[in-house]
Amino acid sequence: MLPVRTFGAVNWRGLWTLYAREVKRFAKMAMQTIVAPAITSLLFLVVFSIAMGRSGTMVGGVHFDQFLAPGLIMMAVIQNAFQNATSTLMVSKIQGNIVDLLMPPLTAGELMLGFALGGATRGLVVGVVVGAMLYVFVPFTLASIVIVLGFAVLGALLMSVAGVIVGIWANKFDDIATITNFFVTPLTFLSGTFYSVDRLPPLFQQISHANPFFYMIDGFRSGFIGHADSPIWIGLGLLVGLNAILWTLCYRLLATGYKLKA
Repeated sequence: MLPVRTFGAVNWRGLWTLYAREVKRFAKMAMQTIVAPAITSLLFLVVFSIAMGRSGTMVGGVHFDQFLAPGLIMMAVIQNAFQNATSTLMVSKIQGNIVDLLMPPLTAGELMLGFALGGATRGLVVGVVVGAMLYVFVPFTLASIVIVLGFAVLGALLMSVAGVIVGIWANKFDDIATITNFFVTPLTFLSGTFYSVDRLPPLFQQISHANPFFYMIDGFRSGFIGHADSPIWIGLGLLVGLNAILWTLCYRLLATGYKLKA
């Protein structure tokens, strides 16, 4: 008789296998998952640079192009971290092989961590590629690498976990498209990616400050230009709190098998 295998407090091999699977899944489609978002960000830069850059517009003490570039990088991180997590679960549901993810000796926490880290990795990889591509046209500088990494990681993890939750809840791709089109995309575009919130009327500034995406974009950008529209500590505290809430909810959904177990 073969001995019963034990894994200890954490099944590190299983966790690593799930994470590696998620990374290989988007890496195999690099043109779609990495290159395409980078080209889209570059097009945004070109369009807005033509519209405003020629007039020498200054925003936040820097040229508009230097203000815009960090926002485009973080927008790509947010959107791709979310998309990776939603798609992996929805594809498994549609193909009927979701059981292959639930049968291995992985706890709810290990499943959550594997999916979340996989989505966050895609978001961060896309962010690096977008940043490298934009740097060719806009030679921006770093004011604080710690702030840049802090907001990038917190934002990527937050959106990846949100993607896992939506992927568990959704029954078809139309459900995911609804969340993306009516929540993720509008909140991203209204987060100050393309403009400074300080230039808005007071009422709209207050509305913008209620948008969690604003703190991701604003904090990340401040790491490049050294200026933020909102205190950095507020953004960090909010992102940490939202991460804690969503991770708890995600763990609960996976532990109970909500919409995953027959």
